[in-house]
Amino acid sequence: MGYVINGVEKETDDDGYLLEPDFSEEAVNAIAAEQGVAMTDDHWAIVNFLRRKYQEDGHTPNLRNMMKMLEEEEVIADVSSARMFELFPDGGAAKQGVKVAGLTKPFGKGGY
Repeated sequence: MGYVINGVEKETDDDGYLLEPDFSEEAVNAIAAEQGVAMTDDHWAIVNFLRRKYQEDGHTPNLRNMMKMLEEEEVIADVSSARMFELFPDGGAAKQGVKVAGLTKPFGKGGY
């Protein structure tokens, strides 16, 4: 499985995460469409947060830390587990959000 982004097929792992990150807007749009996620301002806020953390730290935060940071930075109005799964129903922001952001597979607490 792979995603076609700007006419180029990008390789993914068995779970659909890119093997190499792609920070383009086109990557988000292509992956979101494949995942059935209709991007809103809140989706983009989460995607931009995840991309920034990946660029700063070399990885994305696990769910617990992500929730704390989202709340502290007031990234979106409603920072709750329910809201994260509403935005990204297939695994929440820590999994599906990372995938939609065009990032590599997260390996946070619990080994996901």
